[in-house]
Amino acid sequence: MKERLEQLRTEALQELEQVGSPQQLNDLRVKYLGKKGALTEILRGMGGLSAEERPVIGQVANDVRSAIETVIDSKQEAFREAETNNRLLAETLDVTLPGKKLASGAIHPLNKVAQEIEDVFIGLGYTIAEGPEVEEDYYNFEALNLPKNHPARDMQDSFYVTDDILMRTHTSPVQVRTMKAMNGQTPIKVICPGKVYRRDDDDATHSFQFNQIEGLVIGKNIRMSDLKGTLLQFVQQMFGSQAQIRLRPSFFPFTEPSAEVDVTCVQCAGSGCRMCKHTGWLEILGCGMVHPRVLEMGGYDPEEVSGFAFGMGVERIALLKYGIDDIRHFYTNDLRFLGQFARM
Repeated sequence: MKERLEQLRTEALQELEQVGSPQQLNDLRVKYLGKKGALTEILRGMGGLSAEERPVIGQVANDVRSAIETVIDSKQEAFREAETNNRLLAETLDVTLPGKKLASGAIHPLNKVAQEIEDVFIGLGYTIAEGPEVEEDYYNFEALNLPKNHPARDMQDSFYVTDDILMRTHTSPVQVRTMKAMNGQTPIKVICPGKVYRRDDDDATHSFQFNQIEGLVIGKNIRMSDLKGTLLQFVQQMFGSQAQIRLRPSFFPFTEPSAEVDVTCVQCAGSGCRMCKHTGWLEILGCGMVHPRVLEMGGYDPEEVSGFAFGMGVERIALLKYGIDDIRHFYTNDLRFLGQFARM
């Protein structure tokens, strides 16, 4: 039996020397060391050996198994290393090749301007208030001194959902909701940004949906001079320290007195050009002192407190700030247009 084991070792090592693939190696492992392999077959005859011969043959068998396993392990490691090297060669990257440039996005110009406006007023101590875009007629009109059949409602042709529900035509309802939430407490100092909707035909200066930012201040001894100083500070931060404003008398049902605000032309600095129709001024927003009736509807005593309000279209400010001549550019998703603002 010892001679058979030695012969088995010699044959196995010779065959393992000629192995050329992992599959052949596995086949030889099964052939010699498997449950039905050659080594197991020889060891089954150990039952006929004497007690003195069994330890000797057992030691020889273990040596043969160890020798075969050592060669198999060595071959397996060599095959694994070769496979890894081949994979590395196949997956080698030329790091000197130019990569693919990924297009980066940028903040939309309307969002950029809205954020700038918000930053100005937050710096002046205002907080941001928001409200629903689908609004009740009471908050959108009646609480703002625009009762049913009031002729001024025609100034804001509306999208009605029901007789009493509509898409808000301005963000002034947020001011009413803020006053009611404060329950007569002062001071109030908020801006109200958001989308608004009116039945306008789309053209270079109008859209059925646009963005507004309105402001409201309520407290004791609030004067028109406070309103003018606030708006001058805003204009100079948005358009430069050289910018000036003028207030022209106007009419809004929710403010009294009311005014339209003009800014010195951003193109000619007030000297007169085609953009400002040679007047030197450009209209940017409306404002006024909060109407006593609106204060009452909001839960305040107009004999005790006063306030001012203002409202501006974000698109209007953006048109002036960037010298754009058509509001529709903001909504057509033309990357040639929008890409210009990534550098600003």
